[in-house]
Amino acid sequence: MSIDIDADAQDRGDMERLMAGQDTALNDLMERHATPLFHFLCRMTGNEDDANDLAQETFVRVFKSCKSYRTEQRFSTWLFTIAANLARNHFRWRSRHPNLSLDAENPATEQSLGSTLPANTPTPKEAAVAGERAQAVRDAVKNLPEEMREAIVLCEWEERGVAEAAAILETTPKAVESRLYRARQLLRERLKSWL
Repeated sequence: MSIDIDADAQDRGDMERLMAGQDTALNDLMERHATPLFHFLCRMTGNEDDANDLAQETFVRVFKSCKSYRTEQRFSTWLFTIAANLARNHFRWRSRHPNLSLDAENPATEQSLGSTLPANTPTPKEAAVAGERAQAVRDAVKNLPEEMREAIVLCEWEERGVAEAAAILETTPKAVESRLYRARQLLRERLKSWL
């Protein structure tokens, strides 16, 4: 993912305005970052409702914590760090308070996440196989240990570099590389029938 200098400068300017008490600067930040943040959280949680709630909470935290933002850091890295921490807390809470979703087996809901694999041809059989394969990949990623899932989602789906993923996950680039390696090994094993 290439770094957009203009977007970074806009983000920095908006954060400076927000820190100075101009609350409308948050609207500009949300306009630029809400969609990628929502997609990241969808892939992390596998649930649009949870992702929407966490995205809103992320921007609430940005507003409340704007004074702690350091203008020399990239806003998007800071934003995704907040979101990743909220997602971790969400998983911990969910593990203690399981909730059965009636939509969990609904492929139409899963396909709306924007992470389906495209079918090579429009034939119904190939479309069905591609849908099954995409579901198998989503399930395999969703069932990875948390640290590995975070690394795969950030580096593969969100196209963040290893260094930026390390900053977001508050770890070292070497740790991210290790998590990616182990995650890929597990995914190869779990998806070998699809490879």
